[in-house]
Amino acid sequence: MRELTPTEAIDLVGRFEAGQELPEQMRADVRLLGSLLGRVLQESGSPGLYDDVERLRTATIQAYTDETPEAFERAAAIADGFSIERADEVARAFTAYFHLVNLVEEHQRVRILRERGDRPSRSGTPDTIATAFERLSSEVGEETALARLRALRFHPVFTAHPTEARRRAISTSIRRLSELLSEHDDASEGGTESRRAERRMLEEIDTLWRTAPLRREKPSPVDEVRSVMSVFDETLYTAVPRVYRRIDDILQGEHAGSRAPIVKPFVRVGSWVGGDRDGNPFVTASVTRKAAAIASEHVLLGLERTTQRVGRGLTLDAETTPPSDALVALWHRLRAADEDAAAEIAERSPDEPHRRILLLLARKIAATRTRDADLAYRDPEHLLADLRTVQDSLVAAGAARQAYGALQRLVWQVETYGFHLTELEVRQHSAVHRKVLDELRAGGARSELTEEVLEVFRSIAFVQERFGPRAAGRYIVSFTQSAQDLANVHELAGYAVGPGEQPPVLDVIPLFETFADLQAAPGILAEIVSHPAFVDRLDATGRRLEVMLGYSDSSKDVGPVAANLALYEAQAKIATWAEAERIELTLFHGRGGALGRGGGPANSAILAQPPHSVDGRFKLTEQGEVIFARYGDPDIAMRHIDQVAAAVLTASSPSIERRNRGAADAFADVAQTMDVASRERFFALVKAPGFAPWFATVTPMEELGHLALGSRPARRGLSVESLEDLRAIPWVFSWTQARINLAGWFGLGTALDAVGDEQRLREAYEQWPLFRTMIDNVAMSLAKADERIARRYLALGDRDDLAQLVMDEMLLTRSWVERITGGDLLGNKPVLQRAVKMRSPYVDALSLLQLRALRALREAHGENPTPDAEHQRLLLLSVSGVAAGLQNTG
Repeated sequence: MRELTPTEAIDLVGRFEAGQELPEQMRADVRLLGSLLGRVLQESGSPGLYDDVERLRTATIQAYTDETPEAFERAAAIADGFSIERADEVARAFTAYFHLVNLVEEHQRVRILRERGDRPSRSGTPDTIATAFERLSSEVGEETALARLRALRFHPVFTAHPTEARRRAISTSIRRLSELLSEHDDASEGGTESRRAERRMLEEIDTLWRTAPLRREKPSPVDEVRSVMSVFDETLYTAVPRVYRRIDDILQGEHAGSRAPIVKPFVRVGSWVGGDRDGNPFVTASVTRKAAAIASEHVLLGLERTTQRVGRGLTLDAETTPPSDALVALWHRLRAADEDAAAEIAERSPDEPHRRILLLLARKIAATRTRDADLAYRDPEHLLADLRTVQDSLVAAGAARQAYGALQRLVWQVETYGFHLTELEVRQHSAVHRKVLDELRAGGARSELTEEVLEVFRSIAFVQERFGPRAAGRYIVSFTQSAQDLANVHELAGYAVGPGEQPPVLDVIPLFETFADLQAAPGILAEIVSHPAFVDRLDATGRRLEVMLGYSDSSKDVGPVAANLALYEAQAKIATWAEAERIELTLFHGRGGALGRGGGPANSAILAQPPHSVDGRFKLTEQGEVIFARYGDPDIAMRHIDQVAAAVLTASSPSIERRNRGAADAFADVAQTMDVASRERFFALVKAPGFAPWFATVTPMEELGHLALGSRPARRGLSVESLEDLRAIPWVFSWTQARINLAGWFGLGTALDAVGDEQRLREAYEQWPLFRTMIDNVAMSLAKADERIARRYLALGDRDDLAQLVMDEMLLTRSWVERITGGDLLGNKPVLQRAVKMRSPYVDALSLLQLRALRALREAHGENPTPDAEHQRLLLLSVSGVAAGLQNTG
């Protein structure tokens, strides 16, 4: 096929972009940032780079739109024809483009959210807490709905799994560009400010281009802690109280801000960063202590500054707003402890008693941060008591709006974050506990492993003593297979402390990960409630219990279809058991960002859960790029929290519970058929002789270990001889990079074919939320896959039988999904479909460059044991770019 002339190329690109039907403002943003990137490539790239990028871009667009083998081959030939140095630059250019497109999409989402305000979407499903509360009230009455609202709990837990492929320096540059794009929006077109914003954007894109895209070294766990802290500093610290305020404004109407808020703080933020040591030797007891100290430093500094700001604004005179007796007593107590500061503040704030108190409280918070024992607070409850004394005094003096305005936001922040910011959770494998206990019971010298395990419990005790019991108290046991696995934690905690000392207060959480463990979970839980190690703690907590369910390993164990069905069944049985035992159950969902790891829209997943498995409480892991996608921007974070909380509230409504129970019963036979057929198909692939090394050959799995993504090792052993050797994260990530996305869909086509009844499957899609969520997630996964590129990756191996098995299942699954949904993939989600189509040709370009590098590395492997550094770098650059292009990859 001949190469297009410049005029034809411009016309092709124009028609492709026009066909995406982008909103005009978004189209203008893409055009603006794309043109600025083009200018940077011409000015800062090597000679001819811009032209080569345009050649490959035009070729991949033509291959995508024409779908002819000749067009695809020409695009591949262009990618293969670059020198290795030019291929490196081209990969960087396309990656930079994706960073800019991601920014534009996020900016458009924020623009829409701001334009829409508090109005719910047109989906028909309550997607704000206000609309969910209204619906729930209509079913159970306002009083009951209000009680459920006040008991609501949303608990995201941030984890450090290595799925964020871009450097923090890149993220920071993108954030600056986002601010400049907002300035450009606000400026008059063609005016001085508009030109200034464009000039600064050009400078920033040039900086982005010149910044090394790959980390030179893996981040340490402490680096990961600091990275996650940026989300709190820039977003969550202020966004969460804004969510509470917005809900209260809607529920109280004109009385909002002049009466005590209806909403109780319902967000609790957890973290595994610095606490998750399962398979990560770099997370030590010392790291756990540092993680807690870093988080506390961030929140105390935030509370200190907020208290100062609120205090400076409370310029209410004692004559118009007289202090209560309790406030006067508080002043005397604070003045006695901090005389010089009190005298200075009193001189600067004469007859402003409420202002004086807040400014002294800010000093006490600062003393807590710097560990000044004479002034420091013992715990956040004492700070809350002082703030409420101020609040009550203002109300008594008739200044209710000052009491429930900025001061209330500060109270919400203390209630939500305490002095610890994140509730740090520790996770360890049950086998490690058993090994250490065997050694301790035998007596004799203690190994390094044993000393480290015991030191972890001492670290938990230290964190609880310094930052409060909420700061660290949950201990998760991976691969829980019996109640004894949980009791072992308490026994180890006893070994860790000296005679007569109290061990740390622990809530031990079982984690059921494999298919077999999920099936055994109800029986294991039944043992727990009568086990001596748990009876007292259950009584002390009001019979509250957390149970964690792992999505990643179960999916890798039996395939995504059987895993989803097993997870639903396990939740249903556990919820029924908890209700019978009067247990207040919280199910903790170990979901990843990728669809093969339980990812996808959280609100639709919540509304598909079994009856009583939510009951107003939802806890899940948030990791990798998902953390920054959901919580990196204040408006998007607020919207996400509102949506999830609305789904949690709605899930407990009688109509939703009836719907889910009825659908599960009505389609039980479909579920059974799908379960058996999908597992057989999945096992035919993954249990085939030689599958594991073949998988490592046809994907960049081995090379991912060289990419400095996160501190955690990618596999459990030195090599991958079986699927058990591999962690779930690289299993999913590798298939995604190969544009196959197998972990998200394999086995579904065979499962649907086994059912065979198209009309019944369409009814299931309409009436069975679990099935609909599964089909929609697979549609997204397949839409991001590419058959032609997938075939090229599979051809890297020498197993035509396995390659054909994969492609047959992909085509079968796609066919069934399209027949069930009644159209193209994602046809019922036009915004997402548009985003995928807009990105696909550009991802194709990076995939072709990655294939070129991977092919060279495979061919050279037998001749030279030392990897080709240039091709390895090209491969890793392309990995980063594909991750940016596809987004939910980990």
